[in-house]
Amino acid sequence: QVQVVESGGGLVQVGGSLRLSCAASGSIFSLYSHDWYRQAPGKQREMVAYITGDGTTNYGDSVKGRFAISRDNAKNTVYLQMNSLKREDTAVYSCNVRGLESWGREFDIWGQGTQVTVSS
Repeated sequence: QVQVVESGGGLVQVGGSLRLSCAASGSIFSLYSHDWYRQAPGKQREMVAYITGDGTTNYGDSVKGRFAISRDNAKNTVYLQMNSLKREDTAVYSCNVRGLESWGREFDIWGQGTQVTVSS
């Protein structure tokens, strides 16, 4: 069974940086994509960034130029480097991983989420 675990959230001041990790483990044959989403209280969930199996990346308009997504294929782990953080980046950040298990079943799994709080 595939599991997804996020880590790296916390409290940071405006202008600071954090790096989130999203690690997928289990019987994984291949990964299609890692997507980062965030949801702030009272707001809709927003796509932050994603990276596909071939390395294609895309970012939400609100984070372009400040956030960078990267992947360590050997660890099935994706990182979200967040720089120049703003108060409006405060949210629960969740990772969605899609791929193929070793026995041929596709999976689409969410992690538990990690809180990012940016204070002034």
